[in-house]
Formats: sequence, structure tokens, C-alpha cells
Amino acid sequence: MRVELKKAPGPLRGEVIIPPDKSISHRAIMFSSLSHGKSRIRNPLMAEDTISTMNVFRALGVRIENGDGFVSVEGTGHLNEPEGPMDCGNSGTTMRLVSGVLSGAPFTSVLVGDESLSNRPMKRIIQPLRLMGAEITASRDDNYPPLTITGGGLKAILYEMPVASAQVKSALMLAALYAEGDTVVVEKEKSRDHTERMLPAFGADIRVDGARMTIKGGARLNAVDTEVPGDFSSAAFFAVAATLVEGSEIIIRNSGLNPTRTGLLGMLRLMGADIRVENEREVSGEPVGDIVCRSARLRGADVDPGIVPFLIDEFPVLCVAAALADGTTNIRGAEELRVKESDRIAVVAGALRSMGADVVEYPDGMSIKGRQTLNGAAVDSSGDHRIAMSFAVASLVAEGVTAIERAEAVNVSFPGFYNVLARVSGG
Repeated sequence: MRVELKKAPGPLRGEVIIPPDKSISHRAIMFSSLSHGKSRIRNPLMAEDTISTMNVFRALGVRIENGDGFVSVEGTGHLNEPEGPMDCGNSGTTMRLVSGVLSGAPFTSVLVGDESLSNRPMKRIIQPLRLMGAEITASRDDNYPPLTITGGGLKAILYEMPVASAQVKSALMLAALYAEGDTVVVEKEKSRDHTERMLPAFGADIRVDGARMTIKGGARLNAVDTEVPGDFSSAAFFAVAATLVEGSEIIIRNSGLNPTRTGLLGMLRLMGADIRVENEREVSGEPVGDIVCRSARLRGADVDPGIVPFLIDEFPVLCVAAALADGTTNIRGAEELRVKESDRIAVVAGALRSMGADVVEYPDGMSIKGRQTLNGAAVDSSGDHRIAMSFAVASLVAEGVTAIERAEAVNVSFPGFYNVLARVSGG
């Protein structure tokens, strides 16, 4: 699908209700499916990725029913052998975390994905799960889906993660629930911590000491009702849009504010953004608040590599902001972005250049020299929802028409995104 967008006719105004958090929705569905009893998940994200997770667990014998604003999950504490391959769609979270679960299941199963997911590396989870005792085979250099997993008989390990990845960490934590002994996972840098926040509420025995986690095997998980806050990664696009379009003011309601997710807020403030948080509270163990964003002139800044894991999904829209800032923004230590839904470094750099930006690409990031205006251009999202939304934001301050190819990618996390953007921009 091709979407053509034009410069915003005036300031952005109004309130935005963002979709529920995708990462938290995935985990609530998974943990409820592994528990004994009936759980209710309020305000889950109903988008392609989370539906993939629900369908995988349905194939594993879990009863999952959709209600009005909630999902009901009835678990029995065990999973059934599936009748055939299970499709994870475009969801890397589904494939990687479910691989951890299936490593503890005493049967053989197969996980497949769409074309994009089939080109995302899986060795990072395969190797440690094999160390725990799972039998896993993959295609093409033993690194890519489909994955065939024969689980059961897992042993605890001490694993020091070579790169910060919440998906890898969570896969190991889930496998550890079925392992004999105490599994220890050590991170070099802290990654998003939704799993260790939520899983203990279901009965898991997890001890966190800085970047070191100890998970006791054999815990019984029991049903718990949860509520999913708004997705900060979705809020990010409107925060940047309001910052860039002169005279704008937007209020983003009910956004998650987990400190392992909100690196973009710190970066935007460092660059001179006018952003404040109101009505702070806690929902199901997660910090939540309303984000008020006003337009401001940004200045370039260097991104501390240590916070890159906290803005991994916001990288594309941060780059759009940098392209309109005064001075140069340098982003390094972001090599993980080469293996997301697309090679985000290459795709973003190419798209910005097509709009007239001055970009130098590095293996682990890029340098962006800001300018006063961008030019409308044809941008291929490469099927990456974050890139499609980021360049929709860029279109609001670009001269001429911006055409986004494969624009339907936004349905992975934010169905209705273009309608919301048009409403606040007066389009």
C-alpha cells in the first residue's frame, strides 16, 4: 500500500490515545497462557504481532477469547503438542520468547514467520538455549527461521549476554522456569525489563541484582489479571511531530514510562525539546503518565551508546528529529538495529538522504547534520512499522509530497496511525 502525505497545514493540536504497549501485551498473553487458571488482560494491543502470539498459544492448546477491551486466557499449566508449524508472522518477540517456552516443553514443534522474520537472526537465542539442553535446528547457517525445537530436560546455566537484548533475556528467563536449578543471566547493559517486572506476579521466583538476574526453576505460575498501559514507542512519533511542527501542542494520554524504554525523552530534552510528564501513576507494576509536548527548536547532540538499548525502537524517529535540528547528531553503538524488522540504519539513512538530509552512515549508527527543511520524496518502509511512521512524521515538515511505500506496515503496532496523525495535524 502506498500512502501520500503532505506538509502539515498548521500546528498540531489535541489529545492522542496511543495503542496499548506491544511488548507488555505479548508478555501478558504468554505468562497467562503458561499459568494455572483464568486470567483477564485489560487493554491488550490487538494488532498483527500480538495476534500472532495469541494464535501460537491457541495452537499449543490454550483457550484464549477476545472480549470488549480485554482478552481472557485460560491456562492449565502445561502445553499440548501442536498439530503443525506455528506462524509467528512478523513478530520477532513471538518467535524468540516462545522459543524459550518450547525449549522446556517435552515435544517437537516448528516456528515459522513471514519473509521479513525469516531473515532475522536467531543464533543469539539458539546458542544459550542449546546450552540449557534444548535441541534446536535452524536454516541457513544455523541462524534463521524456521526453527525446529525439541524441548524438555533443561539444566540451569550461567549466561553472560554478549549484547543487550530484552528478547534474548526474556527467552532465557522463560526457559529457566522449566530448568533444574537456578539460572543466572547477566547483562552488559540493562535492557527493557518488562519480563522481570511482570513475571513474579504470576509466581516466578526471580531475583534482580543490578544487571544480574537469578531465576529459580520449577515455579508454578498462577493466573493473574493485568492491565496494559499505552505504548511509549507509539507515543514517540507524536512527541517528535509536536516538537518539529511550529506552534504545536499535543497531550499523549496513558503512556508507559518504563525507564528502560524512555531513552528518547531524555535525548529530546537534551536537544532542547519542551516535554513534561503529568499525572504519573503505576499500572500493573509499570510507571504511566500523560506526556505534554510543545514545539521547540532542537539542537544536535551526541547519543550516549549506553542509552541506545533504551531507544532501540525510537531510533528512526530520533533520526528524523536530528535531521531538523541545529548542528550535528551522532549515534553510535547501535549495531543491533541492523537486524530489526529491517536494517534500520541503512533504510533510515537512505530515506533521509532522499529527502535532502546530510547523513554519514557507520556500521553501528550514523551522523546527521541538521538542516532547516526536508523535501518530500518516495520512501520505502521495507515493511518496517517504525520506519513507516517515522517518515509520516517527516512528511509534516517536508516541502511537497512524501510517498510511503508498504505503508500498511503500521498495522503491526498501530492500526489507525494515519487517521490519528491526520486528525491532530488538521489534515
